[in-house]
Amino acid sequence: MNPIDYFDQHRESLMKTYHNLHTLAEPSWEEAKTSEYIKGCLQRAGLTVHTFHGHYGLIAEIPGQTNQVVALRADMDALVQEVNGKVKPNHSCGHDAHSTMVLHTALAIAASGMSPRHTLRFIFQPAEEKGEGALRMMVEGALKDVAYLFGVHLRPESEVPYMKASPVIVHGAALTINGSIKGRQAHAARPHEGINVIEAAAVLVHDLKQIQLDTEVPYSIKMTKLQTENEAANVIPETARFAIDARAQSNEVMERIIQCAEAAFKIAEEKTGASLYWTLDEYVPAASLNQNAMELAESAIAKIIGKENVIPVCLSQGGEDFHFYTAKNPSLQATMIGLGCGLSPGLHHPQMNFNLEALVYGAKILTETVWLASET
Repeated sequence: MNPIDYFDQHRESLMKTYHNLHTLAEPSWEEAKTSEYIKGCLQRAGLTVHTFHGHYGLIAEIPGQTNQVVALRADMDALVQEVNGKVKPNHSCGHDAHSTMVLHTALAIAASGMSPRHTLRFIFQPAEEKGEGALRMMVEGALKDVAYLFGVHLRPESEVPYMKASPVIVHGAALTINGSIKGRQAHAARPHEGINVIEAAAVLVHDLKQIQLDTEVPYSIKMTKLQTENEAANVIPETARFAIDARAQSNEVMERIIQCAEAAFKIAEEKTGASLYWTLDEYVPAASLNQNAMELAESAIAKIIGKENVIPVCLSQGGEDFHFYTAKNPSLQATMIGLGCGLSPGLHHPQMNFNLEALVYGAKILTETVWLASET
């Protein structure tokens, strides 16, 4: 049986998988039920599944005729956000859809009985939302002998329309800077006796807005959180905590942004007398483009939904920890496919929704992609 035919025959099973994973939504590093569900499906199909101590990532393989590996990666974790007044894990980034398509790609090829030339590896990764899962899976040997690596991500309708797909998502680099400000507490009637951390934060916000880089690469940096420990309105606060979000479409520009931010911290200290402490957290690098991987994905998209439905490039200012795989392994041939699916109102929106029919042609595209790569 041609593995592509599997999806038309098992459409209801694919939809059931999606609904089950959607219901199981679990936060980063807590994907226990999600992982167990995926593992059970793979094992019942006869695949060997490797699990790990300390996290819920999985690796399954379909042996090939060579030791070279073509890998396909899915992320499993959900966001934690407020949905209809309740804070809970919620699959508003589409990871349940990604896991569904990658799982059923493995099931389709296994059911076909066809033997790939190169070994096919299916990586189910935890903790993408924290920007940590890809790094952990690499430590576990997920990329051993891998020549090609592919991923997939649902795209908003404004980026890639329904029934279309792109062979590459050009994500930007993203970084969170978490910090604290230490001043000196004083009575509000005697502000000269204190060091007001809110004023220090205001200086910092002003200087961050003054950052101007001579580049055509899109970037941004802005304070997104500020909190003091004061409850009294007549006290100059002594401590504050803040978060800054930084974005850039290239890793080189992100490095320049970090340097400018650190200079702004020192200026805020000098102007106000406060002390600032900060850490660089939740960093993900920008995408690295690989022509060979992109061409394979483009050929697969054209075969499944037609050449006229190929969107050459999907440009996204969001971040993705998938790009750690290439940042740490520059010779790796990799790309992330952008799947049009009628997604609205947007990724990470608590009411994110999409046309589930995209799961069918998305899984077909992934299956065709890894099969083409296996034949190279």
